[in-house]
Amino acid sequence: MKSILIIGAGRSSGALINYVLEKAQEKGWFVTVADADPALAEAKVNGHPNGRPAWLDVHKVNDRKELIGRADVVVSLLPAHLHVEVAQDCIKLHKHLITASYVSKEMYSLGDEVRDRELIFMGEMGLDPGIDHMSAMQKIDEIKDKGGKLLSFRSYTGGLVAPESDTNPWHYKFTWNPRNVVLAGQGTAQYLYKKKFKFIPYNRLFRKTWDIEVPGMGPFEVYANRDSLLYREQYGLKDIPSILRGTIRYPGYCAAWDALIKIGLTDADFPILDSGKLTYHSLMEAFAPEGTGSVKDRIAALLRQEPDSEVMQKLEWLGLFSKRKIGLENATPALILENLLLQKWNLEPEDKDMIIMQHEFDYVLNGKKHRLISSMVMKGNGEHDTAMSRLVGLPMGIFVNLISEGKIKSTGVQIPVMREVYEPVLEELKAYGVSFEEHEEIIK
Repeated sequence: MKSILIIGAGRSSGALINYVLEKAQEKGWFVTVADADPALAEAKVNGHPNGRPAWLDVHKVNDRKELIGRADVVVSLLPAHLHVEVAQDCIKLHKHLITASYVSKEMYSLGDEVRDRELIFMGEMGLDPGIDHMSAMQKIDEIKDKGGKLLSFRSYTGGLVAPESDTNPWHYKFTWNPRNVVLAGQGTAQYLYKKKFKFIPYNRLFRKTWDIEVPGMGPFEVYANRDSLLYREQYGLKDIPSILRGTIRYPGYCAAWDALIKIGLTDADFPILDSGKLTYHSLMEAFAPEGTGSVKDRIAALLRQEPDSEVMQKLEWLGLFSKRKIGLENATPALILENLLLQKWNLEPEDKDMIIMQHEFDYVLNGKKHRLISSMVMKGNGEHDTAMSRLVGLPMGIFVNLISEGKIKSTGVQIPVMREVYEPVLEELKAYGVSFEEHEEIIK
């Protein structure tokens, strides 16, 4: 293997690109970093002798195929809905593919073709999904190997701002794709509790939260993440009574985000005519119910909040009641919100982000019920060396190296739940400070 193509040079790409370029010098690889913004790709390559930046509009089929055709392995950091087109090119051109995104039904449908060509398509190879799968499977296999029977599995991950850099009332700043944050949770979350299916539609998602305690870090809140039921079989937990995957936030975040949903500000389905001429105040007036009182008071009544409540203070801090112009033409509410949050939740140069991951396993062994809590906390080091970038990018980089060494035998469309993947990846991640603290106790 001699040539690596990385498509995408955005927020979460830095650690991946640095890792692969470092290995390239050692192993004689050549690395192409392609992006629609060539200046961004050039900055990430940073003059490395084994790398080159390239311009790529992924929708230009011939340009895309030309770059993929030169590579042995393709790593795609594109938005998830664009992976299938890249995957189809990789099948035709006989290239391995790695992504950090959830594997879609369309991607899984390519499995037979991928396997027939003895190709490796590894999805969900980032942080969440990615490290969460690998670290959970390691513990699940350990519990099973010693004869334990799993009763409950809960897994939580959050990309947060570190306490020392927490300077706003939302206790949140962007470290990954802002668009994904704004649209997070749309759809219906599904999980299993005591053998009963549980469904939470989007309009209730941020109201149904769980309180957790992270050792050494204090209290947090969690909301359900996507479809936890998908992973019962993949984790070998088909008969488990309870399984939940969730997203971690600081206390108070979910109630305030629920307010944005109730108002209608996360709606990405309709453009607002002449939105560029509106102020945020007039936008809120358009969403507010009729009646007497200020816009703020009527929005508070809509939300069943006191005008000076913590939720309303968060909305006011964002500038939603200001008479500043929006300045975006024909924008959807979600795009207007995203643009506003980019201004308010920006990570400053010296800010540190923080990743928290916590797994909770309840199991029976020798007639006794055990609870194992496994936690990982990592902080970044400024806006250009975020914990998010490291934990999304490093697993993909390590996996590229494993493919190059011929250590991966599992062909087809996969996620990283097998020992041949999680053992070497987690072992190497320890060298980058990725370690889990464990606490186990007997419970009644």
